[in-house]
Amino acid sequence: MLTDLTRERYEIFARHVRRPEMSGRWLVLTHDNPDPDAIAAAAVLGTVLRRTFKRRVTTAYGGIIGRAENQEMVKTLGIRLSHVRHLTFRHYRHFALVDAQPATGNTQLPEGVQPDLVFDHHPLRRSTQKAGFADVRTEYGATATILAEYLQATGLGFSKRVATALIYAIRSETRDFGREFSAPDKAIFDTLLPLSDFRALARIQSPRLPLSYFRTLHHALEHVQWVSTLVVSDLGVVEQPDIVPEVADLLLRLEGKTWSMCSGIFGERLYLSIRTTNPRADAGRLMQRLLGRTGKGGGHGMMAGGYIDLTDVTNGDADAVRRRLVRQLATALKKNPDRLTSMTLTSGGDAG
Repeated sequence: MLTDLTRERYEIFARHVRRPEMSGRWLVLTHDNPDPDAIAAAAVLGTVLRRTFKRRVTTAYGGIIGRAENQEMVKTLGIRLSHVRHLTFRHYRHFALVDAQPATGNTQLPEGVQPDLVFDHHPLRRSTQKAGFADVRTEYGATATILAEYLQATGLGFSKRVATALIYAIRSETRDFGREFSAPDKAIFDTLLPLSDFRALARIQSPRLPLSYFRTLHHALEHVQWVSTLVVSDLGVVEQPDIVPEVADLLLRLEGKTWSMCSGIFGERLYLSIRTTNPRADAGRLMQRLLGRTGKGGGHGMMAGGYIDLTDVTNGDADAVRRRLVRQLATALKKNPDRLTSMTLTSGGDAG
């Protein structure tokens, strides 16, 4: 059901978008290397702006859509997303961010531009308060849920394509309601599941995987280390940054482990992902503490991501940076970094 909070905020949003000065072309941006939550949220906001307010809208992203499931999602559902390299920013008068906030270093929002709209479920940043309109709900498991409620408020209804995108986004972001979800997330999911395309969902969730995926997985398993309930791995140079959080999720399934961190180099950045099973943790703040002023990062209670720019760092130094971060994480979690052990994957090996 549509929450009272969304009814109130939608009215404010509608008044904002209907203002005469809000005419002109809109650009809806996701965070770089968008995940299903960002992809679905952008698609829904674009639909609302086009169909309800008759705005001309382009939805776009930076980085790459690398994970096979995300590529299949865009392809199977026919989601229209442009890459920013094909766009000219001066052609757009208004900007919106979904599943992201300004000044985080992970969007292609032009420098000095204040977004007209921000929708997110990560902790509120000071820079977001300067936006024309912002709806940031840290209690929600997915940004897509917020935008789904806005679509409900318009009375337009949900197409099968949109319903399927939202279902997959919520399922992916909450790990099938195994982490950080709210009653509205579940309510939207239950409402839209009967409307979704189950065959499309099956294709999205089980896409064909390239050989490079298995090479990266092999490298990850060969470089696993652990101490107590913490497990870490380095992927080396990766073909797409989405594999870093994917492996961090996988490592967290290791018996006896409650924290995981994975790293990988893509382009000129060292990407990091942290995961935990502890619902009372603050992985986002921990990531920010680890990176300090050397990088950008953030997240939620149970999941976080970030990166360090390696432009001025040699390959040897990059590995030293990774080792330092692993030791800092172990220390922050009250584990002895000197007891980090390489995991044995041969028969009889023990990860305990």
